[in-house]
Amino acid sequence: MVHLCLLRGINVSGHNMIKMEALKTTLEGIGFQNVQTYIQSGNVFVDINEENAAAIGFKIKQEIFKVFGYEVPIVVIGLADLETCLKNNPFLKEKEIDSKKLYVAFVSKELSSDSINDLRISQFKPDEVSIDASRIYIKYAVGAGKTRFDQKYIEKKLNVTATIRNWNTVTQLLKMYQER
Repeated sequence: MVHLCLLRGINVSGHNMIKMEALKTTLEGIGFQNVQTYIQSGNVFVDINEENAAAIGFKIKQEIFKVFGYEVPIVVIGLADLETCLKNNPFLKEKEIDSKKLYVAFVSKELSSDSINDLRISQFKPDEVSIDASRIYIKYAVGAGKTRFDQKYIEKKLNVTATIRNWNTVTQLLKMYQER
């Protein structure tokens, strides 16, 4: 069974540096097969005979800490979730949308309606968000580096693990998933 593991906070601004080849070798060493990474920001496909996403994420998190010494949060998503993400991004319906301003925050557990409403109330203009049960679609007005509506804010507000990917990465990950 194929899983996409999104590692948060590796190889960003010189922090938590992990070479993808070393990560691949490490994961193969604990039983994952067909390990494939995409870019240096922690997108990893693995094959394993396990359906429980949380268990997969925990196993990888433990091994990264053991081998590299970093506490790395991980969100594991399936193909159907990624396909839904691409179909449901409301910002794609806008005319002449600049896809470079689009991002998706993937969260570790399904959000309750109370959490979704709470997050909607606290939006930061001029950024825009749309929220469903397990994803937050973001359209940054200026850029991801110049907003308070970031992964740390989302995690604190919703008490979840979150990791954000730009739209180009999301579309490439879906293509790779489908090719597997």
